[in-house]
Amino acid sequence: MISFLPDVLALAIGYLLGSIPFGLLLTRGAGTTDLRAIGSGNIGATNVLRTGRKDLAAATLLLDALKGTAAVLIGAQLSPEGAVIAGFAAFVGHVAPVWLKFKGGKGVATFLGCLFGLYWPAGLAFCGVWLAVAAATRYSSLSALVASAAAPLVLFTVGRGGEAFVVAAMAALLWRKHAENIARLRAGTESRIGQKA
Repeated sequence: MISFLPDVLALAIGYLLGSIPFGLLLTRGAGTTDLRAIGSGNIGATNVLRTGRKDLAAATLLLDALKGTAAVLIGAQLSPEGAVIAGFAAFVGHVAPVWLKFKGGKGVATFLGCLFGLYWPAGLAFCGVWLAVAAATRYSSLSALVASAAAPLVLFTVGRGGEAFVVAAMAALLWRKHAENIARLRAGTESRIGQKA
C-alpha cells in the first residue's frame, strides 16, 4: 500500500492544481461579466477574451498553462510515473473541477502546460501548429483540435510512447469537451478569435 502513496499524492496534487478556475477568479476580481453567462460559457482564456479584457485573457492563459506544468514537475519528484499521473490529473481537474460542480473549461492551456512539463519540444510543436491553424482560420477551437491531435504523434515519434498514450487520452477528452465547437464549425457558426459575445 505504501508503494502506491506517491502516485496517489501525485494524482491528488495534480487534480487540485488543475481545478483552480483562474479565468473565473480573475474576471470576478475585475468585476467583469460572469464568464459562464457569455460566449461558450467556458472559463478559459478564449472566453475571457470575449469580455474585452485582453490582459485578463493573457493572465488566464498563462496561469492555466502553468498549473499543468507545475503539476507535472511536482509529480516527477514523487515517483517515476508521477509526472504523467499528475499531468493527466491536472487536465481532468481543469475540465471537471469539484468546486464548479465538475463543469470546467476545455483544457487547452492546461494541456499545453502539461506538454511543456513532460517534453518541452512537444509543447513548442503544439504552439506552432496552433498558430498556423489560427492564422489561417481565426478559429481557436479548430487550432486546439488540430494541435492536440498532433501532440501525441510528436511524442510517439521521439520514442516517448508512455507519455504519448497519456497525452492521446487527454486529447480525446479535449475533443469531447469541444463537441459543441465541432458542431458549430461544421455549421459555419463558430465564433472567431477576438469576436465579442
